[in-house]
Formats: sequence, structure tokens, C-alpha cells
Amino acid sequence: MSEIVVSHGLGASDDSVWFPYLAERLEAAGHRVTVPRLPEAAAPQREAWRAVYGEAVRAAGPAGSTVLVGHSIGAVNVLRFLEGHDPEADGVFAGVVLVAASAHEVGYELLAGFFEGGFDWERIRRTARGFRVLQAMDDPVNQPDPAEHVGLFVRGLGATAVVTATGGHFGAALDDHVEVPEAVRLVTELLDA
Repeated sequence: MSEIVVSHGLGASDDSVWFPYLAERLEAAGHRVTVPRLPEAAAPQREAWRAVYGEAVRAAGPAGSTVLVGHSIGAVNVLRFLEGHDPEADGVFAGVVLVAASAHEVGYELLAGFFEGGFDWERIRRTARGFRVLQAMDDPVNQPDPAEHVGLFVRGLGATAVVTATGGHFGAALDDHVEVPEAVRLVTELLDA
């Protein structure tokens, strides 16, 4: 059994957007999916989110059979967690999937602290066997150029990208329960690698 630990986004929780769909599909295949409820979801704080997510990841099991998934600012939270992860001591993760992720600040003052100091791409790259990015070109958050964010992840992490013409932010509202088969496929791809 493999573990998948999801970091939700702003204002979200374990039952938001496509997380129930992801859990249903992956659990049917014999995997365990955890979506920890991060503190103060409507006003996230970088260190608090990183710490709570880190606890869930460490409780999940060995890194080698664990895939980390992040949506929106939750994807940035995954990257911040990975910056502090020691792959020599704690193992290399099976993979990372970043959905509707921003590679730099996009104009949300509330979330600006998550981007301060940029990312240590080289350090993050050493923490997982593979990275996947899922981005829609009509994403209203990562404007004016969603492809720019994808390019930064591809160059910085050696990520494989799946870019769709539509899909928005993969859940326009928190109570949108959408199916995102691409996310399931990317997680499965990393587990099978």
C-alpha cells in the first residue's frame, strides 16, 4: 500500500474540490489518501501550514512509498515542506504532484509570505524521484501566463508537465466537487515508476 498526502489550498479542507474524487479512485486501487486540515485555512501562515503538513507526511509512512500532492497554495506548501526535508536521513519520496501551482507570487497579499525568498529548486529536486505539474491555461489565478509557472517548475525541478486548455483552477469554488482524472493518473504514474 502506498500513501498519498494532499495539501489543500486557501479556505479548503479534506472534502473540497477534487480531493474526494482522488481519494475514492486511489483508495479503490489499494492506496491510502490523507488530506490533513491545515490551520486557519482562510488566513494561512507559511510555518504553521508547513509544520502540520509535515506531521501528516511523517505519520504516513516511508518516503519511498509516499506521493505528496498539493493544490494551489497547498502546492507551494508542499515545496516549502520539501525545502526542509533531509532525503539522506529521511528518504526520497516516490513523487510530487503540483496542481494549479504558482511558481511565484501572483498578487494575493494574504499569501505573499509563502513566496518570500524564492525556492531552493536544487534542494527540492533531491527530495523526490519525480515531479509532475498539472496546469490549465485558463487558470484565473496564475495569470497572465500560466505557462510561465509551468516552465519554472519544469526547469527548476525537472518536472513533467501536463497542460490542459481548460480546467480553470481545478475547482472554481471550494464546494465544487470536480473530477480530475489527470491528477489520479499522475499520482499513479509516480507510484508505478
